[in-house]
Amino acid sequence: MNPLRVVVASQNPVKIRAVQRALQRLFPEWPWQVQGRAVASGVAAQPLSDAETRRGARQRARAARQAVPQAHLWVGIEGGVQPGHAGEVPWLAFAWVAVLDPHGHEGLARTGSFPLPPTVVALLQQGLELGEADDRVFGTRESKRGLGAVGLLSQGALDRTALYEQGVLLALLPYRNHSLYYGDGGL
Repeated sequence: MNPLRVVVASQNPVKIRAVQRALQRLFPEWPWQVQGRAVASGVAAQPLSDAETRRGARQRARAARQAVPQAHLWVGIEGGVQPGHAGEVPWLAFAWVAVLDPHGHEGLARTGSFPLPPTVVALLQQGLELGEADDRVFGTRESKRGLGAVGLLSQGALDRTALYEQGVLLALLPYRNHSLYYGDGGL
């Protein structure tokens, strides 16, 4: 069987690994060829709302489909934050995942969310991206290509790859259960 080609709308190794792992877990019977492709999200470098983050994931997947039209799936992953409300709700970090196929179907899911500490929030309010804010607070470099905020905060108990893998797996559920969601043949 020829490998099914999947294009991840990013060159970030965390996002590529998350997609590879989710595909292997959900579809162990199929061979996969996963490649990254740098594309624009069409949103701010640091999305500051649930809606903007979701839009970024969807636009990334569409841009990947346009850049590499010969694939079986295109996956967009966008990390974002949702500002909290003064003293009531903390700022939360999370990601949205969009998966497209050649038939016009879309799988869409969000990862779990986690609270950000005030030191990181203060840097986000100054206009920094979450990865850069984390690097300053934790004294790291390129954390968004490794543990990410969740990994730094959990001391590695949950890293960015695992968090994103959850979202990818959830966005792929319609493809694992194709007839329930779409009523047609599937991948």
